[in-house]
Amino acid sequence: MIITTQALKKAILAALADEDMTKILNAVMVMSKSVNSIMREQNIPYTTAYRKTKWLLKQGLLVVDRIEITPDGKKSSLVHATLQSIAVKYEQDGTIIVEAEENINALKKVMKKFLSIE
Repeated sequence: MIITTQALKKAILAALADEDMTKILNAVMVMSKSVNSIMREQNIPYTTAYRKTKWLLKQGLLVVDRIEITPDGKKSSLVHATLQSIAVKYEQDGTIIVEAEENINALKKVMKKFLSIE
């Protein structure tokens, strides 16, 4: 699909330009993970991981898949990427075209939960 909204285009381009955000997106492309897991696997500082994950969630590039209770009794959100692949094309007239493939696994999980709410 071609991204038409300017806000989403800017968010995608900003995420791709940021090394930590691309690490986060890559980590949760196939399987949902907690921010703590992402931090350890990708070697991202604690504050940076939470701040950038929150931003990606707000922009719609990540979605909360589920919430788990850790062994020490804390809530932990597992996040998943909403896009599977992204292609950016810059044309001579200054037009930027962003094409993205939706991550069907993440969308199916969210829709299943949404539709099961009574």
